[in-house]
Amino acid sequence: MQLYNTLSAEERKELIDQAGQQRLTLSFYQYAHIENPQQFRNDLFLAWNRLDALGRTYVAKEGINAQMSVPAENFEAFRDTLEAYDFMKGIRLNVAVEHDDHSFLKLTVKVRNKIVADGLNDETFDVTNKGVHLNAKAFNDILDDPNTIVVDFRNHYESEVGHFRGAITPDVETFRESLPIINEQLQNHKEDKNLVMYCTGGIRCEKASAYFKHQGFKNVYQLEGGIINYAKQIKEEGIESKFIGKNFVFDHRLGERITNDIIAQCHQCGKPCDNHTNCANDACHLLFIQCDACAEKMENCCSTDCQETIHLPLVDQIKKRKGLQVGNKIFRKGKSESLKFKKSGVLEGISLAVASEDEAPKNIRQRIKTKKTILGVAEHYFTKAGVAQFSLTHNEIKTGDKILIVGPTTGNQELIVEAMRVNGQDNTVAIKGDKITFAVPFRVRLSDKLYKILD
Repeated sequence: MQLYNTLSAEERKELIDQAGQQRLTLSFYQYAHIENPQQFRNDLFLAWNRLDALGRTYVAKEGINAQMSVPAENFEAFRDTLEAYDFMKGIRLNVAVEHDDHSFLKLTVKVRNKIVADGLNDETFDVTNKGVHLNAKAFNDILDDPNTIVVDFRNHYESEVGHFRGAITPDVETFRESLPIINEQLQNHKEDKNLVMYCTGGIRCEKASAYFKHQGFKNVYQLEGGIINYAKQIKEEGIESKFIGKNFVFDHRLGERITNDIIAQCHQCGKPCDNHTNCANDACHLLFIQCDACAEKMENCCSTDCQETIHLPLVDQIKKRKGLQVGNKIFRKGKSESLKFKKSGVLEGISLAVASEDEAPKNIRQRIKTKKTILGVAEHYFTKAGVAQFSLTHNEIKTGDKILIVGPTTGNQELIVEAMRVNGQDNTVAIKGDKITFAVPFRVRLSDKLYKILD
């Protein structure tokens, strides 16, 4: 019984390309009372793995939160796996405005204490006692009411590139920081104002709406399905968009455009820009906004220090990042002092430029400029001889081919195969199923993958 991933991201990407199927990027959530989250998690993984569904999902005793990539032809079968549970009957699936077949490259289903960390330890707080849901038209109407206060329950790096005009945009890095800040700020308006809230897909503001009802606010509303569903509705129904700019999303795209207004700036030069990227220095991985010109000049780095670091020998880069926190901190580092044009806090929501109508959706994976195809995996490294052995699982290789060896410790190492041995004999060509050895000027590890670089 397979309950975990067996393919790397690059292997999965190649299989997706070979299949040639359209995939849909979607998200959903549901607050509920789940007695056995671990069993629920295992059942979902098995069902989704059979449908080639990929994505990131969290389950807890309070419900489920998921962002997924599903083959279009399996969409209804995927829905059936959800509606097999009573609490997900008729569940709304937020289908993205823009699709990317590589939005997710593995299936992750994790059990957590909560599906949205809130920092609350109040057992009397019932997360299912939520506020009134509003569709796009009703949301637009209530925004026009002078007694309305609208709050963006997303983080600073999300609201910076797009938000509803006139919204309160807390200068926070986590959802849990927003709750006490807004509660204190609006203490005097528990009965005389409409407290209207929104977020990306609805899950954060749904918990927030329940929290503020728990705190005694009388008129609590939320945007049903969040910005994702709002964007879909205004497009289908021809409704005016009161959201301006781009909606930040937590997959490889890092954003999908709602209007053509660019309201943010490149954090390095100040040019109108709303494309997020991550610093190319693995010891940093800072999330920030960078225009194409700065990306070329700075080699996708956030600072000159990081730019210098990526040119060091790999062993020195590894030494420099030893002990540093990266990984899960990736989205919490958007406030570096090296970013001169970083905006935070009160946001004007003024259009600085207009995006091109034919602008291709930006994708974090576009930074990977090398076109390659997987060949195989490392099996052994002969230290004294400086020779690596690989097993070919895909395609063929010839002497003179340019290759790439990739691994978590090895990094990304390119070289040309000048000579090799195939199944123990000197040869110039090897095919799938062969074992090959050739000289390598660095240590190779068993977890390393071998790729052929394509012209």
